[in-house]
Amino acid sequence: MFLDVQHITKTFEGDTVLSEVSFGLEKGRTLAILGRSGCGKTTLLKIMAGLLEGQGRVELDGRDISALPPRLRGVVYLYQEPLLFPHLNAFENVAFGLRLQRLPEPEIRRRVEAMLEALELAEHAKKMPPALSGGQKQRVSFGRALIVQPQLLLLDEPFGALDVETRASMQQLFKRIAGEQGITSIFVTHDLKEAVLTGDRLAYMERGRLHIFDNLSDFTADPRTGMGQEIEFWKKISR
Repeated sequence: MFLDVQHITKTFEGDTVLSEVSFGLEKGRTLAILGRSGCGKTTLLKIMAGLLEGQGRVELDGRDISALPPRLRGVVYLYQEPLLFPHLNAFENVAFGLRLQRLPEPEIRRRVEAMLEALELAEHAKKMPPALSGGQKQRVSFGRALIVQPQLLLLDEPFGALDVETRASMQQLFKRIAGEQGITSIFVTHDLKEAVLTGDRLAYMERGRLHIFDNLSDFTADPRTGMGQEIEFWKKISR
């Protein structure tokens, strides 16, 4: 298993936020975790990224990364807010990680231009963050995360602040790029449709416990996910 998470537990002031969370994920797959706010989704991602301490073990490609600092884990955490560098244009925001790696300038330019093209941002390369729309900013942030080719991408409700149309566009873009580049990722959301659209595998988190479903049918049948009620609702209004 490319990603192996074992017995992740976290308590805050005596309250259990995560309880013995364990799962595995194959390389190039996306696990979508559905759950309400406060159920522990963000805490799980932060522990995996090394941004928060917790008990348990995280192995990535056979390497135990549990005790490593964030910069050595091969993991990138993508927040809901783009958090772009305000003094850098779109091109330089995407190029930032490559410049830290001190790659040759021609290679940086080639890779950044290819990424901007894939994200449909080529014509916005020289724009500063204030001149970009919400969706464009999120694409730049997404490109900055992908261009360093992380072993694992963690997405914390990354499209939650976008309008409905832009959010749908970003969901489709994520699926396309993830498929083309073979990205291994965990996508957490409280939106049912987003979970179904983005995930190759589906899970539900409630009160710090994670349940992985074997298939979409099992996910649909579980009353906690709300999928069954959603289907019945659309059946009724379509009659």
